[in-house]
Amino acid sequence: MKINDVILRTVTRIVVFIILTFGVYLFLSGHNTPGGGFIGGLVLASAIVLLYLSNDIETVQRSLPLDFKLVAAFGVLLATVTGFGSLIFGVPFMSQTFAYFDLPVFGKTELTTVTIFEAGVALAVVGVVVTIILSISEDE
Repeated sequence: MKINDVILRTVTRIVVFIILTFGVYLFLSGHNTPGGGFIGGLVLASAIVLLYLSNDIETVQRSLPLDFKLVAAFGVLLATVTGFGSLIFGVPFMSQTFAYFDLPVFGKTELTTVTIFEAGVALAVVGVVVTIILSISEDE
């Protein structure tokens, strides 16, 4: 069933952009301040769920053709490989290293190997949350 709610769809476009921006900010700031992969992933997943709520499932899947089960699996794989990557260099499991980089929007930013781990956590959270919401929506 298609719902013709122009106001909801218009506001959703703006709000989703704001939510995605906030989710990326939480993800990047999580190493030194509250935030990180888990909460950033939850915020990013909420933006995707909002898209599914304001549009029908077919429209969102056409514009965002992702299998969120695979996104969750890739996130878990990325987080696990990050932990084992330290063993290759002869340091204890889940050891980290860091360096400072000048990013265009964020300025001087500390990037660590934990950021790769947190990216895996964020992808796993996004994949699981959206998969659960889509599974619930299919039950009628």
